Amino acid sequence: QVHLVESGGGLVQSGGSLRLSCVISGGVFGIYAAGWFRQAPGKQRELVGGITSDGSTNYVDSVKGRFTISRDNAKNTVYLQMNDLKPEDTAVYYCNAGLTVGSPDEYVQWGQGTQVTVSA
Repeated sequence: QVHLVESGGGLVQSGGSLRLSCVISGGVFGIYAAGWFRQAPGKQRELVGGITSDGSTNYVDSVKGRFTISRDNAKNTVYLQMNDLKPEDTAVYYCNAGLTVGSPDEYVQWGQGTQVTVSA
């Protein structure tokens, strides 16, 4: 059973940057694929992107070229670097982990998330 703690959110202006962190414990971190998800008010939680155990990444089209996912296995931490933020990126951001990165409804347990608010 994994334990997830997200941090790094905040309020930024459009065009700004934030770096989110997610500490994952409760298993062998190095074998996990990890995903970042977000949920905007009134919307369903959606996948933003993911990183495999060997460091390969993929992203949804809306964040490609702006967001970068990385991992530090020594720190059991996954990062989401967000650049050129837009108001539509405003959401609560979550991470999760498993043998693969799946859709949000495939995960049973979630952390508390971290709020990202982008002002116009």
